Amino acid sequence: MRTLRTAVVSCHVERPLDDRVWTAFSRLQVRRPGGFEIAALMRPPDAASGENELLWLARARHAAGRGPLGHHTHWGGASQARPVGGDPAERVRAETAWLRERGLTPRLFCGGGWYMDEAVASALAELGYADCTATAFRPRYLPPAAPRLSLTEPARLRLNGSTLLELPATHSLGMAIRSALGPLPDYVHVYFHDTDLLRAGRRRALVAALSVLGRRCRPARLDGLSAEAEVELATVRSGKD
Repeated sequence: MRTLRTAVVSCHVERPLDDRVWTAFSRLQVRRPGGFEIAALMRPPDAASGENELLWLARARHAAGRGPLGHHTHWGGASQARPVGGDPAERVRAETAWLRERGLTPRLFCGGGWYMDEAVASALAELGYADCTATAFRPRYLPPAAPRLSLTEPARLRLNGSTLLELPATHSLGMAIRSALGPLPDYVHVYFHDTDLLRAGRRRALVAALSVLGRRCRPARLDGLSAEAEVELATVRSGKD
């Protein structure tokens, strides 16, 4: 008998302090279309932009009570996903320390703009995260040599003396809508952005797609997945393409 494929869903929560965006995401997370517990991969508040830390913390705790909580880093600040300077691994460590000092312990991580390098991967392993930065597809806006990871299913990345669980995204919102009734891989990870929910048409399409996927797949929690396969980090660094 064929094993039912597994599917998970995550949201890049990039504007948690925008009331309209947050309300739309909160309602969807509570609704659980298709039976999915939607993981909230949240961008911490940017001190340079004067973002409200207390409101952010309150909303992060609400999200953590409704599904898996993750850490989503925008390396260049609130509006800049990929690094423009500085030490990306050190930013991860600093943000993680800020979260943990305030009683939040997200188990998942996703780099903004799908950015990943060896130092960041090692920091994530050291900090005990599972990573969701790899994708099964190349985002069209990235130049050919942009550092990123390419995987189609969960795996453990071998690093220097440690491993990092990688849980790649396989379907964007648009891809999920187009694929809901078509062929699907055994592992499906749908991601979307909180701002997608501001458009009623996209919001309805996402709910419909997840409802169909929930019938065709086994809904799972993103922070409950594991992997048996191990691969070398160098083999999935598609910046080497």
